[in-house]
Amino acid sequence: MAKILYIGTHGTDDPTMATFPFLMAKGAIDAGHETGIILRGEAAPLIKDSIAAQIQGIGVPSVKGLMEFRVDKNVRITV
Repeated sequence: MAKILYIGTHGTDDPTMATFPFLMAKGAIDAGHETGIILRGEAAPLIKDSIAAQIQGIGVPSVKGLMEFRVDKNVRITV
């Protein structure tokens, strides 16, 4: 099992890119790896539930759903 850290730098200005750290972390967890996420810059506000609930990229799951998965799996987020 590997430990993988994902860094998000995109926020509400680019919903699809904002989703990627959460989506990649989910994939890694599903594959049996331990993950963490760092949100910096424009991505920092995504830690708020009210903002995460508004993010829906093109062709990717919603950030809200991925955040719920993150909570269930105890994935640590650092801002």
